This record gives sequence, C-alpha cells and structure tokens, in this order.
Amino acid sequence: MSGRALPLDGTSAISLASLGPGPYAAMLLADLGCDVTIIDRIDPVQTSMPLDRDPRRRGQRSIAMDLKQPEARALLDRMISDADVLMEGMRPGAAEKIGLAPARCADLNPGLIYARITGWGQDGPLSRQAGHDINYIALSGALHAMGDATVPPPVPLNLLGDYAGGGMFVALGIVSALFERTRSGKGQVIDGAIVDGVASLTTATLGMLAAGLWGGRASNILDGGAPFYRTYRTADGGYMAVGAIEPKFFAELLSGLGLDSAQWTQDDRTQWPRMTEAIADRFAAQTQSHWEMVFDGSDACVSPVLTFAEAASHPHHRTRQTYFAVDGIIQPAPGPRMNGANAPPPQGIPGAGAHSDEILAALNLSPTDIANLRNNRIIA
Repeated sequence: MSGRALPLDGTSAISLASLGPGPYAAMLLADLGCDVTIIDRIDPVQTSMPLDRDPRRRGQRSIAMDLKQPEARALLDRMISDADVLMEGMRPGAAEKIGLAPARCADLNPGLIYARITGWGQDGPLSRQAGHDINYIALSGALHAMGDATVPPPVPLNLLGDYAGGGMFVALGIVSALFERTRSGKGQVIDGAIVDGVASLTTATLGMLAAGLWGGRASNILDGGAPFYRTYRTADGGYMAVGAIEPKFFAELLSGLGLDSAQWTQDDRTQWPRMTEAIADRFAAQTQSHWEMVFDGSDACVSPVLTFAEAASHPHHRTRQTYFAVDGIIQPAPGPRMNGANAPPPQGIPGAGAHSDEILAALNLSPTDIANLRNNRIIA
C-alpha cells in the first residue's frame, strides 16, 4: 500500500443488514476506505453462511440493534446525523415504518446519501412484490438470452443481478452522489433497482438486436452459438473455454487443435454445426492439462474452466495476488487497483454486534448505559 489515502478515506456509511446486493455494495465502499458500520439484527437471519465467515463484511464494524425499539431508533438517528451514506435493502415502505423515511433522514442530515436497494425499484407495478436474482434477470430479458435453445434457460449464479446490476451499480451511484455533493453540498436518494442495473448491462446486446445482429437463443457469436466462442469437454472430464472471435485468433485455435484452416470459413454459419463437432472431438481426445500446455502463450483465446479453488491457486492470480486466504477464507483482493493507493489485504470479518460497545462509546454512552441497553435487548 502506498502512502496516499484510500479514495473514500474520511467518509462513513451505515449499512442496514440485508441480503445480496447491499452487503456487496458495503464491501466495495469499505475496500475503498469508507468506514462502514453494519446495523445487524439482534437475532440475525439464519443463512447458509455464518456472518463472521462472510467476506462481504470484511473491514467493517457491526452493532446489533432492535430497530423496533424507540431507544434503538434514537441511537441510529444519532449515527445517521454524522454519516455520509445510509444503505437499506428493504421492500419499499418498510424503512418508513421504522422512522427512516428519506425526508426525515434528510432533516437529520441534509448531506446524507440515502441508497435504497431493491429488486424492482421504489415504484412500478412490481415494486412491493418479492423476488430474487433469477426473477430480476428474467424480467430484464437477460435470462432469455442464455443457454441452449433446446432446453429452458439455465439458472446462472446470482452474479448478474444481485452483484453486477445490484451491488456494484448502487456502489457506483453512491460514489457519484458523494462526488456531486462536493459541488452542491446536498445529499440525495438513490433508487437502486436491480432490474434497472441489469437493463443497463444489456445495452450492447440491445444495440446488436437493433442492428439485426442478434438472433434467437444460442444462435449468436456471444451466446454459445458460435463454435469459436463456447466451452468444450476434455478427456478427463474438464472443460476448456474458447473465445477466438477475431480471424487471426481463430486461425491460432485451428492450428493448436491440428485442424486444417482451409476446410473452414469462420463466418459461414452453415458450417458451424460441423465445425463445433470437429472442435469438440479434438478437445475430447486430450486432457485439460494437455490443452493448457498446447495453448500456453498462444493468442487463440483458450483457457481452462477452473473451480473456485483452482482459480485461487492459478499462477497468474498468485502473481497478481488476486486472492487472499484470511482465517482460512479464500476471498478476492480489494479493487479496483490504483497506482496511488491500494487497500491492504482484507482483514476482519465481524460477527453481529462485534463492535457494539465501541460504537456506543463513541456516542458518549457510559459502560452502565451500554449494559442497560444490552440487558433490555435493545442492543447486543
């Protein structure tokens, strides 16, 4: 890490505990130097991942509070009055029921950036309806474009909706609002809808559709329809990913596979089924490690399909220190990388309420006050 401060050093955020995109947005802010405090529930929602093993909480502090209690809400008001950012991921109207209406929060802190993270947005016919990543990418058109046309669309990891269209999109909105505040001096409310974020991510695809360059599912260059942009099984049950779009890269692919380039015309779609079969036969004849060696140093755009564990130990990632193992938890390094200041390796994943005493002491509460709050189940 250089001697320069991280980009968000000196800023603070409050993140009301939620699922999916909210914790990821909070992690991105914390990685950039923001002092993030998580407001956990006294009795946290049980998920498959214990809170103190969740890397999205790294580098943050936690206080556990029962926001149904007036005393807890009064403490949160004091925290909001000094914060730069407030993030919540409840259904529209739920925050208002616990006294966190945007107008009221703006009265407490006119410079507050209030990020509201939902699947469907704060308005619209579906705004109060439940949903998850698969629903949001389905309604955005993205899911329909994935997979083989002969079977239902596959269920992808929740990266596109929850994290790219949700958490990352909201984090961009937050840092943009913080920058705008340097000019106006005023905060604002961010309506961070996952469906909006996913729609934005489909911009290039919609452009190809408008230009007549996008057909049905699995018939296009970038959706597995092209034999030079898809995955192939190897002899040992592994897979290789091929992305040889450009003609010179396609020529290297055929050369590496030992196929006669004179037999194939890359853009002739009538050849694609036979080309796919020929390439598949070649890959299936050797192991994944064999093809890794064949294409090592090549511009054929061929890569092994790795598991998460394999990815973390790959020489390229090891050289760049893309992943870290902290307390036995493999996690990606903070990013994006900047030549002025980069965050240190991720540390500190707090359990619920790990910093309650510290945070309340900073609000000038005495040990006796804190003990009384804990005994009355207002904090934990």
